[in-house]
Amino acid sequence: MANFFEDNTDLQFYLGNGADWARLAEVTEYGWRAPGGFTNFEEARAFYLEVAKSFGQLAAEVVAPRAAKIDREEPHLVKGEAVEGEAMRAAFAIIKEAQLHGLCLPRELGGLQAPLLLYFLGAEMMARADVSAMTHFSFHGGLAMAMLVYSIHEGTTEFDTAQARIKHTRFGKQIEDIASGAAWGCMDITEPDAGSDMAKLRTRAEQDAEGHWFVSGQKIFISSGHGKYHFVIARTEAATNPEDPFAGLGGLSMFLVQAYEDLPDGTRKRFVTIDRLEEKLGHHGSVTAALDFDHVPAQLIGKRGEGFKYMLVLMNNARVGVSFEGIGLAENATRLAHAYAAERTSMGKPIARHELIADLLEEMRTDVQALRALAVKAAFHEELAQKLPLMQRFGELLTEEEKQRIEEELPRHRAASRRYTPLLKYLAAEKAVEIARRAMQIHGGVGYTRDYGAEKLLRDALVLPIYEGTSQIQSLMAMKDTLMGLIKKPAAFVARLGQARWRSMSAVDGLERGVARIQHRSLSAQQFLLTRTAAGKLRSLSSVPLTSWREVMTKQWDPKRDFALAMLHAERLTRLLADEAIGELLLDQARQFPERRELLERWLEKADLRTKALLEEITTTGDRLLATLEPQPEVTARAS
Repeated sequence: MANFFEDNTDLQFYLGNGADWARLAEVTEYGWRAPGGFTNFEEARAFYLEVAKSFGQLAAEVVAPRAAKIDREEPHLVKGEAVEGEAMRAAFAIIKEAQLHGLCLPRELGGLQAPLLLYFLGAEMMARADVSAMTHFSFHGGLAMAMLVYSIHEGTTEFDTAQARIKHTRFGKQIEDIASGAAWGCMDITEPDAGSDMAKLRTRAEQDAEGHWFVSGQKIFISSGHGKYHFVIARTEAATNPEDPFAGLGGLSMFLVQAYEDLPDGTRKRFVTIDRLEEKLGHHGSVTAALDFDHVPAQLIGKRGEGFKYMLVLMNNARVGVSFEGIGLAENATRLAHAYAAERTSMGKPIARHELIADLLEEMRTDVQALRALAVKAAFHEELAQKLPLMQRFGELLTEEEKQRIEEELPRHRAASRRYTPLLKYLAAEKAVEIARRAMQIHGGVGYTRDYGAEKLLRDALVLPIYEGTSQIQSLMAMKDTLMGLIKKPAAFVARLGQARWRSMSAVDGLERGVARIQHRSLSAQQFLLTRTAAGKLRSLSSVPLTSWREVMTKQWDPKRDFALAMLHAERLTRLLADEAIGELLLDQARQFPERRELLERWLEKADLRTKALLEEITTTGDRLLATLEPQPEVTARAS
């Protein structure tokens, strides 16, 4: 039987020694105290392995054989309802029967209480089968988990600390509805003329005299927007001036809206109207909807003005999920290209034996494995950053040693998640497009037809650098965090720079020297950009009193105003930062597991040259273009 887990040794590595499953299991089971849960790691490990195999078999035997048909059978509107194709409905009936929608939910809410990392690896296998199916699958369990997380954040989840369980949560009914497979949710952010710039959102929420909330407005590009439960970002505060705390993002709030109600007579009463389904280049099997809200009842989540904060809670997980989606698609494209190249002969031998094609195939395989290393690490830290505060809720059960360990771990996991997530989302999305493009090229003329599936993968990949935050937004986030971190801790940065330089020349292990060279180039690029930025800042001090210089140089940094050169090079810096992170992770693997050295050797061959070129671009280009973007002085017309 086909199985997308059992045929992937790299994926198996991460279900074995490639991640700290013992810590994930311990935290997921509340220190082995969860009622009805596992009492030791060996029990948990056996279950996780069983789930991974089940995911692999379901993806390979249920979803993958239907992928072409899912692509052809696009959803359509019938009397105001989105109707998916028969192949998609059949696949999800089997997924529902397998009870995978509640995989990560607590047992007391109808779930299996598995780690999020296990779900993400399953999502990769699902995406390898078909990204439309994976995308829709994510809006089941993922949104149910978001409901629980939001309830915990706002303080409406009650814990039975004596029994280490959740006693009650605000959205318990909705969570169980989703876990059963009867419903799903979605996230409604984008509006006409308001995509990346959320400050321009115009959908409004208003409160009546009795305190009930109602949402009115339009949302577009909503993935799985035919779902029952919608998290909606809406404006609740009218700002009086740009300095008002409620201006822009501060005026947004988060709401849960139920889009419809199924009545006892079998009819459906809709509160949110589906205006249209988008006709897309790819992802043909999944619904992307435009929605209309006309005074629709809504439940406020948290407090007024906290909408952006709550959106970020969900967005981090979503970006990690999209990254695993990109890796799954890239895995599919790589395997498709390998299989075709091994069979297709030209000039007396399979094209896989031709030097140009062999080089492409090896780089594709290496990139997928490198991305997976970064994805697993990002997911691990994001999961513990979310779950350790939950474990703290059972404080009276924890030992002093456990409390101390959580206090020490939590800042590290939060910082690592913040570091890795934008790098991962950027690189996984961009590489998915590149690898799918190469797969089609390796197929030659037949790759441009629908017979072989290569063109479908390219169409499906092209949205990945767009949704859940564009590649450019990820780059700007990574650049800002990196350079602002350097400003806050300059001494630590100088020490890192010196250490990387020393290791690049003196490390005994050649692989360590190679990784250190990449680290040094990344740090050198950061130093260059900040030095140039600081020089511009110093020039601006001419109009600032001397007594205020310290304040301006240490605190008053505006990324939009002060970081022009860094913003221009943000994508190049992000690629450097991603290579630095991947090199560190693969070197750590190679030190622990000698069989992983071969992967690092393959990866370094390309990364060494690539990072050298990126540093050269950052340090030698940009001034000419920036000069053209400077405000031009007004020309005063004079009478002759």
